[in-house]
Amino acid sequence: MKRHPLWNACLVTVLVVLLFVALTWGVLSLMGPGGLRLLGEKVGVVEIKGLISESRPTLKQLERYQEDKSIKAIVVRINSPGGAVGPAQEILRELEKIRQDKKVVASLGTVAASGGYYIACGADLIMANPGTATGSIGVIMQFANVEALTKKLGLDFFNLKAGRYKDVGSPFRRMTPEEKKYLQHLVDNIYQQFLKDVAKNRKLPVEKVRALAEGRIYTGEEAKDAGLVDELGNLPDAIERAGRLAGIKGKVEPVYPEKEGFSLLRFLLGKDTEESLSSLALPYPEPAYLPPWFR
Repeated sequence: MKRHPLWNACLVTVLVVLLFVALTWGVLSLMGPGGLRLLGEKVGVVEIKGLISESRPTLKQLERYQEDKSIKAIVVRINSPGGAVGPAQEILRELEKIRQDKKVVASLGTVAASGGYYIACGADLIMANPGTATGSIGVIMQFANVEALTKKLGLDFFNLKAGRYKDVGSPFRRMTPEEKKYLQHLVDNIYQQFLKDVAKNRKLPVEKVRALAEGRIYTGEEAKDAGLVDELGNLPDAIERAGRLAGIKGKVEPVYPEKEGFSLLRFLLGKDTEESLSSLALPYPEPAYLPPWFR
């Protein structure tokens, strides 16, 4: 069967477009973080913002920068009041490993307190603004008790449990002295981990850190005087400093992570369509109750 010339022209056009998309995707993948950018020695910037409850996006970006040979140093920009213990510790450990190969500088923004400061300790050098709110070295667990309210409403709650402490912290009954002692031990243990990690990475005596670790907030200026911060400066200063520490000559070029990697679906259909389709496959989110907190 002989095809119409118009059909052949359309087929060729489609094949050319698909080839162009495939080549574009390949180039962007090979170029690494930052997409299409000039070749040369760069400083990668990773941002940690808001409550710290998840480490995977940050770890993924750090891994990309670690593997990219053109990225000679990394700046971790932190604007966070703290968050869950596990994710903060995971990011700290990754920075400690990266430091063996590349220089890492922490840039503290408006606030980098508790878990935010904990992560910053994984850097070779910490820079803050004079008015940055930082420090707050401490651990907290909070519980509510609505037992009196439920009695007024005529409600009654009971638990079936296997395990002595399985319902510890239940809001429907008073906590026993034994349970308080158990939870206080848990908080104290994590607090000691916090102290040791700060002391080790900041090269400070544990007792000096302990004297500073009362949950107190310090300004960037105060933190520098106390040895919790190395230098004062903003984000461009931190990028410049990281580049010089890595031995970059001339102008230091920062590379910022794309909010989203290249997507063929988004390229063809647009961002809104991609998000609508992707959301259909997402699992229902788990509860965000993650005690204890670095706060």
